[in-house]
Amino acid sequence: MSLREQFTEQLKVSMKAGDSARTSALRMIIAKLKDTDIAARPKGIDKVPDDEVLSMLRGMVKSRRESVMLYQQGNRPELAAKETAEIAVIEAFLPQQMDDSAVEAAVNGAIAEAGATSIKDMGKVMAALRAKHAAALDMAKAGALVKARLS
Repeated sequence: MSLREQFTEQLKVSMKAGDSARTSALRMIIAKLKDTDIAARPKGIDKVPDDEVLSMLRGMVKSRRESVMLYQQGNRPELAAKETAEIAVIEAFLPQQMDDSAVEAAVNGAIAEAGATSIKDMGKVMAALRAKHAAALDMAKAGALVKARLS
């Protein structure tokens, strides 16, 4: 079942269950997906593939995490809780992220594969990581680790 079908199916389930917060979050995901599809039309793409959908979902999670921090700084716990609930709904559709030891192993493997010896080779290493582990790897965390290893 594709991600699009999962969104629609989960929306139906949450509506039947009367879970208004989850329904709202799923509607937001579907709206963002439609915007992404519309933005891709000039490239000749009618519906973006699942890997771009995953990227879109990661972007949504990132923006909500930033919002949670701002709401907590602004002493708005009710809004932070709402954003946190949305993050949980969005992350349910994302693949399981690698743990720290797996990230280190992937980075070490990519450095060896690319034959990287200095910080100038960071682009090659990041490209290798993206090619192999894009779905399950936090690229920001991996980028910091690659930089530390090559410095």
